[in-house]
Amino acid sequence: MSITEFIDIFIHLDQYLNAWAASMGPWLYVVLFLVVFCETGLVVTPFLPGDSLLFAVGAMTVTTNAVLSFPILLVSLIVAGVFGDFVNYTIGRKFGLALFKDENSKFFNRMHLLKTQKFYEKHGAKTIVLARYIPIVRTFAPFVAGMGQMQYRRFAVYNVIGAVSWVGIFLTLGRLFGNMPAVKKNFQFVILGIIIVSVLPIVFEWWKARRAAAAA
Repeated sequence: MSITEFIDIFIHLDQYLNAWAASMGPWLYVVLFLVVFCETGLVVTPFLPGDSLLFAVGAMTVTTNAVLSFPILLVSLIVAGVFGDFVNYTIGRKFGLALFKDENSKFFNRMHLLKTQKFYEKHGAKTIVLARYIPIVRTFAPFVAGMGQMQYRRFAVYNVIGAVSWVGIFLTLGRLFGNMPAVKKNFQFVILGIIIVSVLPIVFEWWKARRAAAAA
C-alpha cells in the first residue's frame, strides 16, 4: 500500500468502512479489534488510526442499515485497548532497552520514545490515561512504563481506566454526531479535525521545547 492510498483511507474512512462492512460482515469486528490492538500494542505501528476510527465506527452503529453493534464494539475495542497496552508494557519491561539500542533503527523510532519519556516524566502514571488521547504517545506510553519498571498493579488500573474512557468517549461521539447531515456531508473534514486536535499537544510540547532550547 502506497502512502497516497493510506492517506486516502484516513480521509475517507467512512466510505472504506462501509465497503469493508459490506464485504466482510461480522469479520469487520475482528479487523477493528486487530487495528486497535496493534496501534496500542506494537511500537512499530503508531501510524494506525485510533481516534478517527473509533468516531467513524461509532457513527456506523446508528445508520439505517447498521451492520455494527454499539455494545459489541464497546466491549471488544476496550478489550483490544487493554490487551494492547498490556502486551506493549510487557515488551517494554523485558526487551525495551535492547530494542531501542540502535539509534538509527528504521523500525524502532528513538525520537518518539524520547518524547514519550519526557511526557511520562511530566505527568507520571497518569500518562497511561492521558496518552490514550494523543497519537504516537498513545503507542509508546505503555512501552515506556514497562521500561521504567512501573508496578504492574498500578499500571493495570490506569490501563483499564484509559481504555474505557478513550473507547467509550470516541464511540459515543461518533454515535451521537457522526450521522448529523452537516457531519456526514463533511465527514473527511471532521476526520481531519479530529487528527489535528489529537496532535496539537505534540505540536505544543515541540514548540515549548524549541523555546526552551532557544532561551538556553
